[in-house]
Amino acid sequence: MAGVELRQLRYFVTVAEELNFGRAAERLLIAGPSLSQQIQALERDLGVRLLDRDRRSVSLTPAGAALLPHARALLERADDLKRRAGRLSGSEPVRLGYVNWLPAGLVARTSAVARLHIDAWIAPSHTQAARVADGSLDLAVCWVRTEDLEQRGLRAGLIGADRLYAVAAGDDTSDVPAQDTVVLLDDDTTSWSSWNVYAEQVARDTGARVVRVSDGGITGPAFFDHVRRSSRPVINSPKGQSTPLPPDLIQRPVVAPQVYWTWSLVWRTGEDRATVLAVIDALCEGVDDLGIHAAGAWLPDGDPHQR
Repeated sequence: MAGVELRQLRYFVTVAEELNFGRAAERLLIAGPSLSQQIQALERDLGVRLLDRDRRSVSLTPAGAALLPHARALLERADDLKRRAGRLSGSEPVRLGYVNWLPAGLVARTSAVARLHIDAWIAPSHTQAARVADGSLDLAVCWVRTEDLEQRGLRAGLIGADRLYAVAAGDDTSDVPAQDTVVLLDDDTTSWSSWNVYAEQVARDTGARVVRVSDGGITGPAFFDHVRRSSRPVINSPKGQSTPLPPDLIQRPVVAPQVYWTWSLVWRTGEDRATVLAVIDALCEGVDDLGIHAAGAWLPDGDPHQR
């Protein structure tokens, strides 16, 4: 089998269809003797006779008849692979922006349908949504509200969700009711617009206490300093969910309710390019509710994935 070529299989299929070497050679645009030699080489490599031929007729042997549909299937698969490669090499990459989170296996899930370019500019959710709306990006992973989608002419699919926890000093790792927590709001509304909107709703709906900061302390070392100074556990933002905690701080589950942040894949409402739609399908298909619709779960008003 190591010596078998797709070209030889195509020659065999053509002869099998014509049952005449002369007509097959004309279709293939090669000389009759060359065609005969290639068929003989194929038979030698496969170890079976595929065709019975004499001066007057050509017919398939039982082995040839059995192998013919498999040869056709291999050629169809090769042609399909070539078409896919041609579409990928000749098409523009699909541009995707994000905030700080991307779904697992992103490249593996999309590589078969499009060339994906992940934008290097990591920007806040509202900025990435605006870039999709103005055409700077094709897709973005971000947090959005229904009103954002309507105003910008966007659509959204659920691809991720974070259950937010609280961070506290000490060694008590028990559940903490949301009303006994703190949420931070940052005066920098350019960088923290989406988080501020979300945090204000958390406070309004759960009774959590609001503390305003002006030092970018929603994440990073400044956030940990705010936790150390707080008499209550502080709800961590989605940007800090995977950041290791210092040894003097601990994580506490937030309950009553469980507070969720959703990640949406957003695209323009009128999007009709096949590669972009294929990426949307590849990333959104099969995503379940990720716990956001369970009893005791909380989402802010206007979350596009509320039931």
